[in-house]
Amino acid sequence: MRLATLLSIGLFAGVLHAQTTVTVTTGPANSEQTWYSLANGVVGSAPLSEWDLAFEIQGFTASILANGAKGIVLYKAPYATVDWALVDTNGMSTTWTTSYNSDSDWSSGAFNQGLTTDEFDLGWGVYNMITHSVVGDSLFVIKLANGTFKKIRIDALATGSYTFTWADVNGANEQTASVNKAAYADKNFAYYSLENSTALDREPVNTTWDLLFTKYTTLIPTAYGVSGVLSNKDITSLRVDGVDPSLADWTSAPFDSVINTIGYDWKTFNMQTFQYEYDQDLTFFVQDQAGSIWKLLFTEYGGTATGDMTFTQELVSAVSVDDRATNGQAVVFPNPATDAVNVLFDVPAAEAVLTIRDVAGHLVRTDRFAGLAPMSTRVIDISGFGAGIYSLRMEHAHGAVTSRLVVR
Repeated sequence: MRLATLLSIGLFAGVLHAQTTVTVTTGPANSEQTWYSLANGVVGSAPLSEWDLAFEIQGFTASILANGAKGIVLYKAPYATVDWALVDTNGMSTTWTTSYNSDSDWSSGAFNQGLTTDEFDLGWGVYNMITHSVVGDSLFVIKLANGTFKKIRIDALATGSYTFTWADVNGANEQTASVNKAAYADKNFAYYSLENSTALDREPVNTTWDLLFTKYTTLIPTAYGVSGVLSNKDITSLRVDGVDPSLADWTSAPFDSVINTIGYDWKTFNMQTFQYEYDQDLTFFVQDQAGSIWKLLFTEYGGTATGDMTFTQELVSAVSVDDRATNGQAVVFPNPATDAVNVLFDVPAAEAVLTIRDVAGHLVRTDRFAGLAPMSTRVIDISGFGAGIYSLRMEHAHGAVTSRLVVR
């Protein structure tokens, strides 16, 4: 099995509970973006300020990001593409829509906002079912970090290449460039500097990293630059809030692919003491590229002086994909709970027996289930349970899966 292979190269049982303190830096003024692997450490970093646009390589959403953290501001102009020569900035600051990248989904960039009810609308353009290309139908004005304004349109995504055109608002200095997705096939995004008219290959290979430490823009409720952690596209994570970290359980709820699960708000700035403070009852669990589960507790932020973010990480499950396929999974939520819990079963069997024991090993409940389908949910009455920690074991014809429940 894969787990045995991992053990044979040094992942001993004791490592599963070894807590390591890690500091990842984004540099003074959060000037760097740093890509991090939970298993292997930092795998790359690059200056935040070197790019203006990023073009999605994988998938079908054709997301295009604008570097708001650098100071880029994108406005959707109220003009049709045929009116390219007529664009001006009258009313831009009062009536035009300002577009921002989503901070919860990589596939929803600033150029993809303001979607219509047309299922083929991607924001900047519309997908053509016949040609299998995306044709631009929108004009934008972009304020660059140096304070200059440009008009810009995404002409098309066709035959694997993005083509885009930009110019001074009055039409001078017009340029057209292309980004070929094939040149970045193992990356999430290809990057481009409008200021330097240069394409950039700056990301690590997308299967080598789990987390991005970076400055980014969020809406709270207006656009604001924050420093924090975003997850890779293929990474799922879980936020457990209001629970002592020693009791936090990665099986307490389903993991989510939202990229800002860790985000920025694990820290707050105290305006009286002028110090950062950290939530003592906040735990994150992250499933890495290999399928292992890591427990993260964020403990320190160096502010813009250093951009350092310090946390502890602990490997809490090295179960392989093959083992999960054999034994299945059981997720208990809410957790902690008081009166009842939902148990989400994903086991390769139609029948199973659930046993619940207290910390002393005493059997407190047994349930037999039949007719289980993938992702079945059952409600368990725990109103008679005393406060404490309980272990759950689900046995079925092909194996067993365990979980933990905290009762308040």
